[in-house]
Amino acid sequence: MSLSMYQASVPVFVQILTALSAILDKAAAYAAEKKINPNTLLTARLYPNMFTLTRQIQTATDHAKGAAARLAGVEVPKFADEEKTFDELKARIAKTLDFIGSVPAAKFDGSEERTISLKVGPRELSFKGLTYLFGFALPNFFFHATTAYDILRHNGLDIGKSDFIGKPA
Repeated sequence: MSLSMYQASVPVFVQILTALSAILDKAAAYAAEKKINPNTLLTARLYPNMFTLTRQIQTATDHAKGAAARLAGVEVPKFADEEKTFDELKARIAKTLDFIGSVPAAKFDGSEERTISLKVGPRELSFKGLTYLFGFALPNFFFHATTAYDILRHNGLDIGKSDFIGKPA
């Protein structure tokens, strides 16, 4: 049995983004219970030169939707980075899940060898699909999703590994 590029990407993104959305529910409830201004959590960072919680979630969703689109050979949807509340971040996750769920699995066929090119800052990167997914897209996605989790955990939210992993998709 072989593993398709679709199976190696979309269900992983769905599982972790769904769990991240549930974590945001817990963060909003935690802020209300502890009388913490939600903006304190949304703008929290692990270190001064790292992205805020909001930007970590935006970037995780960018990697999920970007990977699905590029591997399927469709246009990457553009989302404005304007989220300022937990509900707006949850809506962004939902929009990402809707998009990646709308891409037919068959569109991923042959993407292992498809050339994937993208601009990252001033650099132009080019990969074969397999290397792009396993060497760039998934590691970046997990880095930003994990850092979002870590920011909230560091700020006192009572979450654990099972919250991060969620339920397999």
